[in-house]
Amino acid sequence: MFRTMLTPKYEELVATPYRFGGSRDKAREHFEQGLQKTFRQMREKANPAYPVTVYYAFKQAETERASTGGGGNQSVVSTGWETMLNGLVEAGFQITGTWPMRTELSNRPVASGTNALASSIVLVCRPRPAGAPVATRRELLSALQRQLPRALKSLQRSSIAPVDLAQAAIGPGMAIFSSYSKVLEADGSPMGVRTALALINQVLDEYLAEQEGEYDADTRWALAWFEQYGMREGSFGDAETLSKAKNTSVEGLVAAGILSARGGKVRLLDRREYPVDWDPARDNRLTVWEAVQHMIITLERSGEEAAARLLKELGVLAEPVRELAYRLFNICERNGWSGEALAYNALVVAWPGLLELAAQIPGAPRQGQLF
Repeated sequence: MFRTMLTPKYEELVATPYRFGGSRDKAREHFEQGLQKTFRQMREKANPAYPVTVYYAFKQAETERASTGGGGNQSVVSTGWETMLNGLVEAGFQITGTWPMRTELSNRPVASGTNALASSIVLVCRPRPAGAPVATRRELLSALQRQLPRALKSLQRSSIAPVDLAQAAIGPGMAIFSSYSKVLEADGSPMGVRTALALINQVLDEYLAEQEGEYDADTRWALAWFEQYGMREGSFGDAETLSKAKNTSVEGLVAAGILSARGGKVRLLDRREYPVDWDPARDNRLTVWEAVQHMIITLERSGEEAAARLLKELGVLAEPVRELAYRLFNICERNGWSGEALAYNALVVAWPGLLELAAQIPGAPRQGQLF
């Protein structure tokens, strides 16, 4: 009885080159063909009254840049995502939702020093109707720009972690793309899943950027500066030029307590340089930018109870603070600033608990003046 394998590894559907003489191409071909066969059988047996769910192991590092076409913009897409979603769409499924599940540990032995699993994704699918229409690229982009922002706002209100927002956004985005039997490019060729994913990411970036219009002028300047320089120094001339475009001034930014300007150089203040006794009700030039930084440093230094008390004191400023945390995470992730990204992600993850604690604190919130 010891001659029988407990787990039949040969039939396992994985793209491991060592099973194919070290050939990555053969391993990928085996994986993609197996997926196609599996999804076709699932489509044939699926009961239209119930959704089909697929758990997918997403490799965060397995990404490539893809063009969105048109203006030649570039967007990051996952090659694994492309294979998985393409298999489902080709088999006749419509993807109606994707939800990330933070189920994996980066310190487990198999992940040490390798491009191992980062998170698990639940894909929700239903059979696509036989009479699904054909759409053009312009029609798809218009539908994404019209429908995706509502879904993204709902995701943000549920306090989904910023690190998972891009993955969760694929659900409603792919629901639109996969509702068509095909999407035609300008030259008449069918659009691939890779291009669709790039367009979804493009609309996500546009949505986050549009929220900047709700912020004060100082915060809009800080966002633009941070996106270009991060926490590094830049020239006073560049800062002054940008301040005119954002309807503020370098002197005003210094007075607001978010900028240092010396010797012809300027830089955003590190949150650890902020005053520990900050009170939003007494701040004469209150900004969403500094409120985010104070929330993070209070959470890190003093814990959730102190952060909840500060959240209550922010009053109407609380929602813009959370939205800005999403935007800043997006900028950090795009620029590879992982340490800074973690701080913004941690704030949003803690947000639901902070709201509950803030609701238990007696007394009305003291609201500062944003404008």
